[in-house]
Amino acid sequence: MSEEAEAIPEREAQEAPEKAPRLFRNYISFIGAAIVVASLSSIILLFLLDVTGASNNPYLGIFTYLLFPAFLIFGLLVILFGMLRERRRRRRLSSSEIAAYPKLDLNDPRSRRKFFVFIGLAFVFIFMTVFGSYRAYEFSESVTFCGQTCHTPMKPEYTAFRASPHARLRCVDCHVGPGPGGYVRAKFAGVRQLFGVIFNNYSRPIPTPVHNMPASEGTCEQCHWPEKFYGNQLRTFVHYAYDEKNTFGQTRMLVNVGGGSAANGPVTGIHWHMNLANEITYIATDEERQSVPWVRAKDKDGNVTEYLASNAALTSSQIASAPKRRMDCIDCHNRPAHVYLPPNVAVDNSFAAGKLDVTLPFLKRQAIEVLTKNYATNEEAFNSIASGLDAFYRANYADVYAQKPDAIKGAIAEVQRIYQTNFFPEMKTNWQTHPNNIGHFYTQGCFRCHDGEHKSSNGKVITNDCKACHTVLDQIADVTPDAEPAAFKHPVNLGDRASLKCTVCHKNVGPFVHPVNLGDITRFQCADCHTGNRMRRES
Repeated sequence: MSEEAEAIPEREAQEAPEKAPRLFRNYISFIGAAIVVASLSSIILLFLLDVTGASNNPYLGIFTYLLFPAFLIFGLLVILFGMLRERRRRRRLSSSEIAAYPKLDLNDPRSRRKFFVFIGLAFVFIFMTVFGSYRAYEFSESVTFCGQTCHTPMKPEYTAFRASPHARLRCVDCHVGPGPGGYVRAKFAGVRQLFGVIFNNYSRPIPTPVHNMPASEGTCEQCHWPEKFYGNQLRTFVHYAYDEKNTFGQTRMLVNVGGGSAANGPVTGIHWHMNLANEITYIATDEERQSVPWVRAKDKDGNVTEYLASNAALTSSQIASAPKRRMDCIDCHNRPAHVYLPPNVAVDNSFAAGKLDVTLPFLKRQAIEVLTKNYATNEEAFNSIASGLDAFYRANYADVYAQKPDAIKGAIAEVQRIYQTNFFPEMKTNWQTHPNNIGHFYTQGCFRCHDGEHKSSNGKVITNDCKACHTVLDQIADVTPDAEPAAFKHPVNLGDRASLKCTVCHKNVGPFVHPVNLGDITRFQCADCHTGNRMRRES
């Protein structure tokens, strides 16, 4: 072969254009790659925590399978954007002007410093991303986050929660159900609430109950063991009268807790509803689940009985198509961690705890009076409570006002605390807007079903016998199992009003609304008829 023929391939190789570097080689795509690496590192870390069971955080799945994958996809999009931008830039250049890589000369001290600074910052960025991601999801499950940071409308719920028996739990322990579906639903609800806060169009008050609340099997029953519900509990209820001496009284009763499992005792009493073999289903005709016209009970043997309220206007087709709810813990314990106490109960509790001086005349009456007025703001309430109590004792009990100034100041501060804990005028929230279904004194509670009006087709009636749930012991010290239960004695002789339900009168505490039209005798004071029970009407 001639030398000329051998030189042709060599010359062609020299003349052939160099292969252009990949479009990835640009600064924007490098930034996207850093985001991808940081997100991937976080995903791997959180995934290991998830599969090893090192953390049972309900938000772990959100960050592992939703949030950081979203950042990873964003990083990939940044890489793609950088490549498209680089491609567009190269169209304006000749092949000789396209560098294979961004120019980096480590022999140049300046370039070398920049390179090592970049490497250091990249390491810090990845480390801080991984550490910050863990701290972020840890904070997002905190009570502070739920109650204060992102949930301004939740001030009433947060305040009541901090004063509740469940104050050491986290919000997510009850409000976020187990599994990915539970916390995805919770966070979608959170997004909706966030938009409500941003645009100031959230409900006032916050609606109750929470209709997407997880079932009690995955929340309440993680601490409260249904099979161990049995027996009776002795409860003592203290009361202070509205008279000058704030007269003390108490009611002792056995609350028939009943059983959740036949292995631990008779399946009777209140927790019969939660017996593992029983199934109670009901229809509520209002959003608050306070009106329950239809109930279906299925016992351990599979026998089904349907009860319909005598005043219900439901047809068979409406019953068949109506949404039905299976009864669980929160149908009765509907305010387990967010209790707004009625003023009467709150004041009695403060007396019993020694926070209010029982020797201050008419303190119970006056405290209820200032607590139950309508206020537009919390500040207005504070000022009115202070001026109202101070003026009452200064005008009517000058000697007490002079002798016990500290007790009066303490009473003012305590009544203000009661108001601040249970009343939220800006959110239009109090004990009446969020009824507590435990009991039946201030709200319908048990009487939603146990009113004696729910009857089956074969004549069975849902009982409204008080002894089914509690046994009044009165003031008797020793009670044998065979003792005849004492009948509850109302402190006022009700006469022909004795058949009324407790809530007819007590649900309207402050301002008091009489259950009977008094006609032309409204000029009289309550005490003229109800001697010893002086509840003043709101003027």
